[in-house]
Amino acid sequence: MIKMNIGFGDNDFSFAVYIANKPNMLEYQSLFEVTSLVKGEINVINQACGNGWRKVFNVYAKLLYALDKKHFDYSDITPTWQGYRDKYLLQTQSKTALLFSPPQLVPSVERVHIICGKGHAKALIDSGKLVANLSWLDDEFAIDRDNKLIVCPYFDYRQLSNIKIERLADLLSELVKLRIGFE
Repeated sequence: MIKMNIGFGDNDFSFAVYIANKPNMLEYQSLFEVTSLVKGEINVINQACGNGWRKVFNVYAKLLYALDKKHFDYSDITPTWQGYRDKYLLQTQSKTALLFSPPQLVPSVERVHIICGKGHAKALIDSGKLVANLSWLDDEFAIDRDNKLIVCPYFDYRQLSNIKIERLADLLSELVKLRIGFE
C-alpha cells in the first residue's frame, strides 16, 4: 500500500517539516493529501487558531531565510522572511511542505526532512511509523544523515530560538554538502 503525504504545501516538495497537529479548523480535519495554500491562507489560519500557529509559520519562514544561500534559494525570492511567508510559503511550486503524516524516507529522493519536537519523533518511532538511524547530538537535536532527517525543537520561539534556528540551518547545510559531495 502506498502511503500518502498529508499536509500543506507543494506536493513536489524538497523541504518538509513534520508536525504532530493540524490547525483546529474544520476544513483541515479531513485532509488526505498535500494541499497547496493560497496567498492569505496562512493569515486566515493565524486569525482562527491563534499565536501557536503564527509561531510555526514564522519560525518556518525564518529558518528558510537562515539557510546557506549557496545551497538554498528561498531568500532570493523576496527580501524578507515575512514576505516569503505571506506570498510563497507552502504554496504551489514553493518546494516546501508542512506535513501531518509520518516522514516517508526514500534516500534516493532529494528531500530534506525536519521533525518538530523530540516528543513527536519519539511517538513516530514508538508507533513504528518512523524507522530511522538517529544520532542524538544533544538533548534537542538528532540527525540521520542517510535519510536527510533532522529532529529539532518544536517550531516555537521559546523552544527554537534564533540561535537554535541558526544551528538547524547549519545542520541542513551539512546534509546538503554531503548530498552534493562537498567536504
